[in-house]
Amino acid sequence: MPSPLFDLTGKVALVTGGSKGLGLAMARGFAEAGADIVICSRHADELEHALPEILKGTGVRGRAFVTDMTNRQDVEKLAASALEAMGRVDILVNNAGSNVPQMIDEIEDDMWDRIVELNLTSCMSLSRALVPQMKQRHWGRIIHISSVMGLASKAGRSCYSATKAALIGLARAMALDLGPHGITCNCIAPGPFLTDLPKSVLSQAEQDTFAQRTALGRWADPRELAGPALLLASDAGSYITGATLLVDGGNLCKTF
Repeated sequence: MPSPLFDLTGKVALVTGGSKGLGLAMARGFAEAGADIVICSRHADELEHALPEILKGTGVRGRAFVTDMTNRQDVEKLAASALEAMGRVDILVNNAGSNVPQMIDEIEDDMWDRIVELNLTSCMSLSRALVPQMKQRHWGRIIHISSVMGLASKAGRSCYSATKAALIGLARAMALDLGPHGITCNCIAPGPFLTDLPKSVLSQAEQDTFAQRTALGRWADPRELAGPALLLASDAGSYITGATLLVDGGNLCKTF
């Protein structure tokens, strides 16, 4: 039998950007551990395909909401809709994000503002909306999905790295705010996971270079993030807060 430390039965998990890639993999992992699931995406058709895949064979409940995480009213509506539909949200994974590579002297104001709103501000807004009901139950788990590029970087990633590094600082401060209320807040910093985002911004040569830079010599499958997320979302990680869990296949430890 699975350890009760990882049992999420009776919990509700909200995963933003949960219709594909890392978000879908984490939502599926939570569902397999017994949690009811809420996911969101900008695209209704993606949600229609993703939710049945996440819930298949688990017996848990699930809801999906079309949400533009760059729109603060949409973010507030998501929080209200999730609470109305499920009655509570115990686990929040701020996963939605994007990356538009531009050199520092080429950055456009509207792109910068959109990426900061999506990658950083939406995480604050959604957390702010859901924390009060977590405080009432004296239990909650908040996980921000940062990146190895929040700890290191490469050319053309100024905006992305800035937002992902900011999430690490946000998690540390939130951990101090929320610890007295039984709520933990952490970051996961994924390395090279082969999802749609890196496929869209990296050439095949760049993809090969990323793989070679890891200790394991390969890209990760999105499913490999489900375990780390489950650790931080469950009682197994109850004494972990303000931390950044690096899940990068040994990428950052390889200096030369």
